[in-house]
Amino acid sequence: MKRFLNMMALFGLAAVLVTGTAHAGKNLDAIKSNGTLKCGVSTGLAGFSIADSKGNYTGLDADFCKALAAAVLGDASKVTFVPLSAQQRFTALQSGEVDLLSRNTTWTLTRDASLGLVFAGVT
Repeated sequence: MKRFLNMMALFGLAAVLVTGTAHAGKNLDAIKSNGTLKCGVSTGLAGFSIADSKGNYTGLDADFCKALAAAVLGDASKVTFVPLSAQQRFTALQSGEVDLLSRNTTWTLTRDASLGLVFAGVT
């Protein structure tokens, strides 16, 4: 599992670097200042992000968030998961309620051009 998280951390860091530091600078500064990564995930999709009875998230999207927290903050546990519906996800990201979305979202030209968001590589 540790090797997987290390690989995901490298992928996450690469995704941030590829999308450009001009976009990431103030966001990364805010994440570091807050000491936690606020990660928007689905409201429960097995294999991607789902919480157990203790509120611990597992799945690919959750692991990506943990890996990014490890890369940016040095600790995979410094992530706050925010479950979001499809209707809530973009508003939450635009308002700063979450730092990033790691959930099922189709990347389209319309969304790319109209939402003012930076899409990273597809996982």
